[in-house]
Amino acid sequence: MNKRILLSGIGIAALAIACATNPFTGKSTLALVPDSQILPSAFAQYSTFLKENKVVTGTADAQRVRTVGMKIKSAAEKWLAANGYAGYLNNYQWEYNLVDSKEVNAWCMPGGKIVFYTGILPITQDEQGMAVVMGHEVSHALLNHGQQRMSADVLTQLGAVGVGAAVGNKSETYQQVAMQAYGVGAQFGALLPFSRSHESEADKIGLTLMAIAGYNPETAVAFWQRMAAKSGGQSPPEFMSTHPSDATRIANIKAMIPQAKAEAAKFGVTFK
Repeated sequence: MNKRILLSGIGIAALAIACATNPFTGKSTLALVPDSQILPSAFAQYSTFLKENKVVTGTADAQRVRTVGMKIKSAAEKWLAANGYAGYLNNYQWEYNLVDSKEVNAWCMPGGKIVFYTGILPITQDEQGMAVVMGHEVSHALLNHGQQRMSADVLTQLGAVGVGAAVGNKSETYQQVAMQAYGVGAQFGALLPFSRSHESEADKIGLTLMAIAGYNPETAVAFWQRMAAKSGGQSPPEFMSTHPSDATRIANIKAMIPQAKAEAAKFGVTFK
């Protein structure tokens, strides 16, 4: 009992002192792992990744990645400055690279370190499609999703310790069943929905950023339809996935487009 009380106290104290308000959502989010630890690690990992993979340079596609990336970066800075958060990205070290890989993917590390794989280019097709992906991936970083997921992992590990303490006087079989049940419950009941909400947040902010950058957010619908066609319906059931289903995502994006256009209009950007 004393162990459980102590662990609960530690968890409550951690939650009380390790939260941060994100300017894009206005939400108070977990920040158990500070940027002072996350960013240097991300920069080092990015540098190592580039050394171990084939970076494409001097091509139109490579330049397009950089061009779109800089426009999305500028859009984020404009939005932040207009909403009273000038300087919020001072610790970012933006970098945009195209990497030769058949993988259909792109990502942005905390701190603005971005990679596009050549395998996604047939689906992005043009700058508009690339802006959809760039806006989405950059938004993950701006929304501190990496920090939140790391913090969630810390709490999950703390919870597992608590379960272990609670059943410590039970049989070994009982303990194993209890820990397995905790793992499944944490995965499907908390961490996966947590990740799906992150995807939806990144879609929403990504649409706003691409619109402010001058890219029509309506093109996001066609891009995600192409992605859905590429997957061929092979995605796992939504409740078992870190991403919303294709149909859910596309429906949500359609509903988000008017707000993205309205935000862009505040910066003098309009679409026919």
